[in-house]
Amino acid sequence: MSDRTTTTDPEDLARRYGTPLYVYDLDRLRAARRDLFGWLPDGFEVFYAFKANPHVDLVRALREGEGPACKAEISSTGELAAALEAGYPGADILYTGPGKTPEELNTAIGSGVRTFSAESLTDLEHIGAAATRHGTVADCLLRINSAQASATTSIRMTGAPTQFGIDSETVAELAPKLREVPGTAIAGLHLFSQSNARDEEALIGELTHTIEVAAAIQDDLGVELRLLDIGGGFSVPYAQHGERAAYPKLKAELEAALDVHFPRWRQGAPRLAVESGRYLVGDSGTLVARVSNVKVSRGRKFVIADAGINTFGGMSGLGRLLPVTVSVEAGAETEKASLVGPLCTPGDVLGRQIEVPVLEAGDLVRIPNTGAYGPTSSLLMFLGRPAPAEAVVSAGELVSVTRIAHVRTSLRQEDTGE
Repeated sequence: MSDRTTTTDPEDLARRYGTPLYVYDLDRLRAARRDLFGWLPDGFEVFYAFKANPHVDLVRALREGEGPACKAEISSTGELAAALEAGYPGADILYTGPGKTPEELNTAIGSGVRTFSAESLTDLEHIGAAATRHGTVADCLLRINSAQASATTSIRMTGAPTQFGIDSETVAELAPKLREVPGTAIAGLHLFSQSNARDEEALIGELTHTIEVAAAIQDDLGVELRLLDIGGGFSVPYAQHGERAAYPKLKAELEAALDVHFPRWRQGAPRLAVESGRYLVGDSGTLVARVSNVKVSRGRKFVIADAGINTFGGMSGLGRLLPVTVSVEAGAETEKASLVGPLCTPGDVLGRQIEVPVLEAGDLVRIPNTGAYGPTSSLLMFLGRPAPAEAVVSAGELVSVTRIAHVRTSLRQEDTGE
């Protein structure tokens, strides 16, 4: 829907459209895109990781407007549909993931996607088989699981046994087979070693190490790289107050590393790319929830809201994303309380003993920096509660208000492939 209203304040929108409500500000999203391109050497491409937030209005804004456009990094046919709806051409889509099925590969290639991240020799063979069926050749980035890393991060993606990537120490032995898979051409490498780097020094250390590893892998493969995706790790607070990280030293450090290991990179050999999800959309979002009840149990206060892990923080079971913080007006009285959701499970906790205003049933609370890993990474269907509403605002105007619907449909026998 398209609408106009006199205010785009999150709490005013929540009163109008109900809670829980996400409000995404496209102006902040565009600022993040501008900043990220600004931290990088000229010519770098940026792939937006749809898993952070596939909302069509957000992903459309990342490829439109002033400045360089983001490309799309996806790993499902659902994300593919969102990318296509938002106007991303197949040529601007990188399809990733360790478990690509024949059906989704067929759909992706049939939709014009030609660039894939291959996680193993067999994954490469599956991509090649699908491309051959379509009478085409897929450009493949070999995802590499580097044996070593240079930084300690909140989410480590390399250096251990994993479903992600080809172990770097096996590339030389596998190279002849990798080069000969029908329906594929090795276009480059995909290395993603971390998420949410702790600081600029850690990010620089990891990305420059990645460049060094990529140069060695290029030698092992015996193939000149056309595209090198060095991953990401750009940091933004998650559901806590704070600002996106700044990276004033990154450009010079990356340029220096590339000059050493890929001396023709300034001429586009290879093209360079990073990928980012939360950095681009994280601080664009605010979650507004309404307090349903307040109770005390054995001396501890619990604020029960209508937003739980079915709305936000479903990934909190991984033990690395919460607690949240809520907005507190200057000078307001505060207290310690646990912010919990409405679900019938003790795991429905958004924050344990956090600082909150003195709240009563009916009050609204704001959780900041919730533009990434919100509804689509939560337990949306658990206990059958409605999905939260999602409002998009831009330049002081309301762009859209939508809600994800849960619909059960019947399958015909031919739909199941049986």
